[in-house]
Amino acid sequence: MPLLTTLPTRHGGQRQLPGWSMQRFICEQNVAHFERLLDQATDPALRRTLEGLLKSARRDLAMLESALSGAEGSPLEARRRRLGDAQTIRQQFQPEFDASPHPYMLLDPAPGLCIVDINDAYARATLTSRSDVVGRSLFEIFPDNPDDALADGVSNLYASLRTVVKTGQPHAMAIQRYDIRDPQGQFIERHWQPINSPIHDRDGILIYILHHVEDVTADMVSPISAAHDPDQPST
Repeated sequence: MPLLTTLPTRHGGQRQLPGWSMQRFICEQNVAHFERLLDQATDPALRRTLEGLLKSARRDLAMLESALSGAEGSPLEARRRRLGDAQTIRQQFQPEFDASPHPYMLLDPAPGLCIVDINDAYARATLTSRSDVVGRSLFEIFPDNPDDALADGVSNLYASLRTVVKTGQPHAMAIQRYDIRDPQGQFIERHWQPINSPIHDRDGILIYILHHVEDVTADMVSPISAAHDPDQPST
């Protein structure tokens, strides 16, 4: 049984919230709180601290929302999606999806945001494999780098997926730093150009979200200088 808590109503009574609703409420309040503090702060060190706290609060909210609602904004959207012919749609684009040299990931917009499939190009780009990621939650496989206090990949990607569902149109994200884990589990810096697109059936029902990325790390990260240390003698 979920934990229940109470919140006061404007009429002086109380209403009960299940545990997940309370978590969402707390996350939303944290986001609003840190936004207000950041708007008022002028000290650079304080602003950086607040920026980190705000990004963390937004990440927590995105993780919670993705688990509870996926990218779907309402129960009606979820019911409509279940009526769609996912198998037929999948068969139509699967050969092109598999053969593409560009990295693609197929997502189920339902609660949990499960990974339906990735192609070989996506596996190579993200140092993953189909067998390891298919059927698992997007943000379980691709969390933010815990060592980067200002990481915002999770919250920005989730916001883009919600935009796709809301508008029914593709959404191109700004270039995004989103570190990935190497085979040893260590995070390595990566920068991406992501585009998220809806896949509808012939009746216009959203079935999947197609996530396409291009690795632009080489364009964003300066190469390590080969110059010698000026304090060391020349050889």
